[in-house]
Amino acid sequence: MTNAKSNARILVVDDEPDLRTLYELTLLREGYLVDTAGDLQQARKLLAEQVFDVLITDMRLPDGIGLSLITELKAAQRGERCVVITAYGSAENAVEALKGGAFDYLTKPVDLKQFRRVIASAVNSPVTSALAMAPTVPVNQAGAGALGQRALDRLVGESSCMRQIKERILKVATSMAPVLVTGESGTGKELVAYAIHANSHRAKGPWVAVNCSAIPEALLEAEFFGAKKGAYTGALVDREGFFQAASGGTLFLDEIGDLPLAMQSKLLRAIQERRVRPLGSTQEDVVDVRIVSATHKQLAEEVEKGSFRQDLYYRINVIDMVIAPLRERTEDLPELCKALLSRIADEAGIATPVLQDDALEQLASLPLAGNVRELENLLHRAVALGDGTSLQLEPPNPSHRSTRYPADGPPTLADAEWMPTDLQQYLDAQERSILSRALQTTDFNRSAAATRLGLSLRQMRYRIARLHIDTPNQDDPVAAPD
Repeated sequence: MTNAKSNARILVVDDEPDLRTLYELTLLREGYLVDTAGDLQQARKLLAEQVFDVLITDMRLPDGIGLSLITELKAAQRGERCVVITAYGSAENAVEALKGGAFDYLTKPVDLKQFRRVIASAVNSPVTSALAMAPTVPVNQAGAGALGQRALDRLVGESSCMRQIKERILKVATSMAPVLVTGESGTGKELVAYAIHANSHRAKGPWVAVNCSAIPEALLEAEFFGAKKGAYTGALVDREGFFQAASGGTLFLDEIGDLPLAMQSKLLRAIQERRVRPLGSTQEDVVDVRIVSATHKQLAEEVEKGSFRQDLYYRINVIDMVIAPLRERTEDLPELCKALLSRIADEAGIATPVLQDDALEQLASLPLAGNVRELENLLHRAVALGDGTSLQLEPPNPSHRSTRYPADGPPTLADAEWMPTDLQQYLDAQERSILSRALQTTDFNRSAAATRLGLSLRQMRYRIARLHIDTPNQDDPVAAPD
């Protein structure tokens, strides 16, 4: 990582002369200005005389622990980014340092390549101590870059809980501390996780999102850590894992609570030591990733039940962020509906319809157990049933049981005694049957099928996506994005 501030001043605190000299020479070669201290007393004297960009301190010093320096700097509202060096395997010390306000940590023996990368990240990271002391700062004035601001804008809503989430994102983004995002399904956990990445010093690095519940258990280790050629049947080339792919950026572990215990143990070591061993390899790879996790489960309860490792829970939950369900922030509904309807209308190639006040009141009275995802589905239905300008809001009745239809399509209403138990499901099945026949008769040429049905191509794509109609995995020249 190229140093963006070659004149940055760094203080190195370590009681071992050889290591202190090694760190100093490494930093001098990178173009930094370096001061050194052998204990807390010398460090405090230098800190009283000079403001530094980065403080690097060993955890154990002859006259105390390095963490006390971080506590003192934080109490004084100083802007130094602090990097702590801990003994190999001292996960508790690393977690304590991050919770205490450290920017990052390194474990001994220190890998110099990783050392340079971490220090460059700390140097280039913006000072955020003022923001941390002013939680009411408007999020659109907090210094977020263009990418970060766009990510924040996707978190629609100005309720107090949403504003707190956005402010907390800006506070935690500039640290390397692992974050655990919790909330019910459909609340937007991945959007929050991405906003953390987009507002961090890693925003230009890779963003790798992994759904832990979607990976077969037998493939977990190879997917996470990579594999060497010949490591297993079918491994014809070297393959990098999620950790290697995310190096220099952020690894988002969605639904981490669904990982089996055996994989939890391996994941814990990778997070603590920042080293992974690909399948079939005798060497470990040093990886530089920030971990952001998410789950809809109550992991503390999973720990009590024995289905989630307590040590991993403490390791990924250095900073927690809880997203409120939609029913607790109904004041966000008007803005959310406006944003969702705009996107739905754009996909369907129609003008954005307006949701009337009575419909909003109806939505606000619903439990919306599926949160924003359920709201989006309701609006999709309303657009499909509407006449293009007005909406017909018909929320699904949860007491209705799902009706399965034969492969040749839904029943017709020719028999006057038969009535659907769910009208919208029946209409969707009718529409799906018609669209499928049109696609089959045109050899799945979506443009031709749309013409036969009097639809635009965008409307055809919208309906195929909404109704989850499978089409052959073949290139359709007319189906390319507009």
